[in-house]
Amino acid sequence: MEIAGKRVLVFGSGISGIGAAGILEGRGAKVTLYDANDKLDKEALQGKMREDSRMKIVLGVFPEKLLEELDLVVISPGVPTDIPVVNQMKERGIPVVGEVELAYELGRGDVFAITGTNGKTTTTALLGEIMKNVKSSVYVVGNIGTPYTNVVEETKDDSVIVAEMSSFQLETIVDFRPRVAAILNITPDHLNRHHTMEAYIEAKKNVARNQGADDICVLNYEDEILREFGETLVPQVLYFSSQRKLEKGIYLEDGNIIYRNPEECVVCSVKELKLLGTHNYENVMAAVAMAASYGIPMESIRSTIRAFAGVEHRIEFVAEKNGVAYYNDSKGTNPDAAIKGIQAMIRPTYLIGGGYDKQSSYKEWIDNFEGKVKKLLLIGETKEKIAEEAEKCGFRDIILFETFDEAVLTAARLAEPGDAVLLSPACASWGMFKNYEERGDKFKEIVNSL
Repeated sequence: MEIAGKRVLVFGSGISGIGAAGILEGRGAKVTLYDANDKLDKEALQGKMREDSRMKIVLGVFPEKLLEELDLVVISPGVPTDIPVVNQMKERGIPVVGEVELAYELGRGDVFAITGTNGKTTTTALLGEIMKNVKSSVYVVGNIGTPYTNVVEETKDDSVIVAEMSSFQLETIVDFRPRVAAILNITPDHLNRHHTMEAYIEAKKNVARNQGADDICVLNYEDEILREFGETLVPQVLYFSSQRKLEKGIYLEDGNIIYRNPEECVVCSVKELKLLGTHNYENVMAAVAMAASYGIPMESIRSTIRAFAGVEHRIEFVAEKNGVAYYNDSKGTNPDAAIKGIQAMIRPTYLIGGGYDKQSSYKEWIDNFEGKVKKLLLIGETKEKIAEEAEKCGFRDIILFETFDEAVLTAARLAEPGDAVLLSPACASWGMFKNYEERGDKFKEIVNSL
């Protein structure tokens, strides 16, 4: 991708937008940074740029005359691709790409891309650790926190880039081609953005769209959508399964993780892992399959997965206070993820849920309460919706709260020794918090102050 001298608009001033703007200006582009939020501080944004930056910053209503001056638009993941101004750009024939596509075009090295509705962060973090133990140049990027563009200038031909990819990021790829890709699972999520389940599925499938016959795609055999998708792919397909033995791939049998490609190899017993729950065994299998198929020695893989303790905000043990165990599962931002949180609990549980409405159905989540959840404490804009659905399902031990702090403190007051308090909201954090990390940190702060 030729950048020097091009007139480029970066749409969105978040962390990925800032990263994209910096690399573009560094490569000689004439950059305009745009954000629809007119309440942002221009000087603060300018302060995030290089000292000699000549970048133009535009806030508020998009000036249409700017469309006449653009050669390329780099759109941040948080910006919907179907809003009127983006449609106008496409109609004028202006290329619109995402930050991931830009980074891929300008960077070097082999890319490992991981997507799916749930488990992405754990799998990405684990694969990153596996790679760091055998490779000298490894970057863990994407939806996990560090924008891909932030590391582009450091990448080399022998670099390994392990990237967590959201559906928002995959919507805007053009030539992005990972050496090894994985789709962990697909369940309803972000339908407020994608509008239909079909559109969401297609965004996820994009991760393998440009892969060739020498590339590898790891898929969940127990996900019917992905099992069928694997039959249509050009790259080599490796399945993982927690339910059955596979002729080729990686699977769980009698408490052991077994890799067969083509020789059979016992990776480890799940009892040797620090991660809990079948969903985490699936994440481990996906990471192992991606690394092993790339040629990473099994002994090195084995030692890394045994030592891996998981990621923050995902069924994270916080503390035990007065005989009550507290778990932070703030990353359970949709019902399917939150089901995994409940299933991992081995104590009677006070469950804190609710938040921003992503147009999800909560019935299946509530159906998993039986025998696990003592009381449901609800917050956020979805609290009435979830309470109504819970009552229809026959669950009535519910309390609604106006504030997050009140919900956590009430759970702590009601819980008895031997119980657990679990923050696993099944909803996004927006409206009450900037992101799920801030929500989880607040939970831990309250718990640790008890």
